[in-house]
Amino acid sequence: MIEVKNLYKSFNGYPVLTDLNLTVQKGSIYGLVGANGAGKTTLIKHIVGVFKQDKGDILIKGCPIFENTLMKSNVGYISDDLFFFSMYSLKNMSRFYKKVYFSWNQERYQFMLNLFRLDENKRISKFSKGMQKQAALILTMSCMPEVLVLDEPIDGLDPLVRKKVWKMIIEDVSEREISVLISSHNLKELEGICDSIGILNGGRMVIERELDELKSDISKIQVAYKTEFPEELFEKLDVLHHEKRGSVDLFIVKGNRNAIIEMLKNLNPLVLDVLPLTLEEIFIYELGGDGHEIEGILF
Repeated sequence: MIEVKNLYKSFNGYPVLTDLNLTVQKGSIYGLVGANGAGKTTLIKHIVGVFKQDKGDILIKGCPIFENTLMKSNVGYISDDLFFFSMYSLKNMSRFYKKVYFSWNQERYQFMLNLFRLDENKRISKFSKGMQKQAALILTMSCMPEVLVLDEPIDGLDPLVRKKVWKMIIEDVSEREISVLISSHNLKELEGICDSIGILNGGRMVIERELDELKSDISKIQVAYKTEFPEELFEKLDVLHHEKRGSVDLFIVKGNRNAIIEMLKNLNPLVLDVLPLTLEEIFIYELGGDGHEIEGILF
């Protein structure tokens, strides 16, 4: 549904996105993550047709998106930097959206209005930041888009409202098979809803995998031997992170999990456990950090 092929973009001669590829399948949720300044928002603005690429292709349902009004009418976009007409109430904005988007669904608008309990007659500029984000979600999702692109959609929302937002998105993916791309620093919540993950670093896509496949290729293992950890194993393991906790060695390693476990077992460990690995840990160690070493990451 969303295809980005060999995207290149520069500003004032400085490359911001380089040889970037991305695919979001129909009926799936894609999580886009990266440190601040990695190029996430710039990429998103290309996908929704705000920016024009220098090289490469950006396609929605197989068609170019830039200056394609018909295709843009199928795309719902919520920016991290919200915009509303300053004097408009939510009701005024809904009337404006209804004129612009032919797929506007008034019944859904009323349902979401009741769900989030917003006063549609109140001027949106008087709403709190969290309420403005809810207003944007109501308006965008009432347009019944086939493609939904969200930049920090839950920033400023309380846990109860976040739960309602994710529920609505998941239902649309399940029932209408929409394609969703979400950029967020909240990796814990992305981990709970995403099918695929793309990790941006320095304007390049360093990893793009299905989440389950990504987790199966990286393991968190603690192991202890009677003596020190055998040095020869360091040369055989693709170690992303290692730390010593008393007599126990903790590793985050890439590769076939069963083969790694078998290798460690052959040397008769006293302790050998595979621990749960979070998306946050994968993100940190794939980018070469030790938790506190990567600047600009917000969790």
